[in-house]
Amino acid sequence: MTAGLFPRPIRATIPLMSDAPKSALDLVMERLRKKDAEAGITETPLTDAQRADIAEARRVYEARVAERKIMHQSAARATLDPAERQSLDEGLRRDLDRFESDRDSKIRKIRAGS
Repeated sequence: MTAGLFPRPIRATIPLMSDAPKSALDLVMERLRKKDAEAGITETPLTDAQRADIAEARRVYEARVAERKIMHQSAARATLDPAERQSLDEGLRRDLDRFESDRDSKIRKIRAGS
């Protein structure tokens, strides 16, 4: 047999996951975990009940936002005055910010275990 007819198999090394290059996100998360560990902050996983409560808080938020937007659209169609329209828009923004703040505070309380 001639050596050229049957070339040697090339040994390919498959990199292990630890050998693969890390993404920028992975590097940042690793740094943050180290920083938290140095500060004594521990990460505790959420319980199923906490996950359900957080999901409920988000559903309530989405429902309140949808309801408020519908009310805003109805009121905006009924007015022709630009000053009144601006007032309605400001009220909508204020309410949406308040809803978001309420949702975030509920989620923080749930995560804290209160």
